[in-house]
Amino acid sequence: MTHSEANKRRYRLGRRAQTQEATRLGIVEAAVELHCTVGPARTTVSQIAERAGVQRHTYYAHFPDERSLFLACSGLALERSPLPDITQLRSIPVGRERLCRGLELFYDWYERNAQHAGCVLRDAEFHPLTREMVELRIAPTFRRAEEIMGDSLNQRARALLGVALDFACWKRLSEDTSAAGAANLMSDAIASLP
Repeated sequence: MTHSEANKRRYRLGRRAQTQEATRLGIVEAAVELHCTVGPARTTVSQIAERAGVQRHTYYAHFPDERSLFLACSGLALERSPLPDITQLRSIPVGRERLCRGLELFYDWYERNAQHAGCVLRDAEFHPLTREMVELRIAPTFRRAEEIMGDSLNQRARALLGVALDFACWKRLSEDTSAAGAANLMSDAIASLP
């Protein structure tokens, strides 16, 4: 094989890898869109393939099992809209101010991701693979936030903090107030518990 032939072969292989990666990304993006509208548990391979403009066999070539797709989808979704950086809360003194800032971070994230979070968290209640992804990708940040924000809180206040961090609590509060208003309301309630 001549040097020129070797370069052409490398170019073709590189071009094919780029095409495969673009196809894979298209499948993941189609799945994420469906997860945001109908929910992960109700999304079918046929729907994903149709939305991505690929055949089912192409889908399966990239994602031989549902778990590999869910890992890719959750990774892409969180790459595009990362969970709040809770490490910054450590620089705020323990107490109401830390609670308020932490809740505001999470409520802002919920606001930006309301449709997607609503579908995923709803399906996590009954769909084992969705529950696994929530436990893997989202729950550790929320547990760590409860730890940091709940520093020095008693058991009752920590219980209310858990409620305050819940999507359903934010959703109800967001009907009547802004993220900042909801964070203020809940941090006042938590901080006032004896």
